[in-house]
Amino acid sequence: MEFIDHDSDEVRAFVARTVSTADSPMAQAVALYYAVRDKIRYEVYGADLSREGLRASAVLRGGSGMCIHKSIVYAAALRSIGVPARLVLTDVRNHLASPRLRELVGGDVFRFHCLTSVYNGQKWVRATPVFNKMLCRLYGITPLDFDGTADSLYHPFDSRGREHMEFLHEHGEFDDLPHDLVLDGLRAAHPRLFAAGDRFAAGSLLADAQPGDMR
Repeated sequence: MEFIDHDSDEVRAFVARTVSTADSPMAQAVALYYAVRDKIRYEVYGADLSREGLRASAVLRGGSGMCIHKSIVYAAALRSIGVPARLVLTDVRNHLASPRLRELVGGDVFRFHCLTSVYNGQKWVRATPVFNKMLCRLYGITPLDFDGTADSLYHPFDSRGREHMEFLHEHGEFDDLPHDLVLDGLRAAHPRLFAAGDRFAAGSLLADAQPGDMR
């Protein structure tokens, strides 16, 4: 696989330092979920959407990424331990984007939000190892947990009862990232998000979340 390069040294090393081979596959899948969620920094600004930048191995070397990058890493890690995984691409309405990000996006509808579909031995469940604990605290969002048995999706409301995220459209499940579909779709829907080449504009979600910015 071009993007979900589960045999790469980077993915193997990430898995080796995260899980114990004595644990069951699903216990390992849960441990990998939390490692991707909390140890890879979530950042939209400056995201590298090039073919090289979206490979799981490259994301692990860089240590940060947005939903697409982190879901690719999780899928690669799962496949590395023999757990089937696919990418899920959706369009969502995010009610809690910062004013600056909403301006760059052109509203509150984000195209090609990505999560992961995981086969737990009995059925496919969905997991979203995207927003780490610190960002959830800053944006007033309850962190998403995953136990390997049920879907882990964005809650429709945040920790204060405000609307958070609404799923609008699903593009499907994919064995690897359909790069041209995603990049062309993002450029068409969110042209102001792009800076030079295949990289998003510079900025910081941490800076956007300073007190007062999210009200």
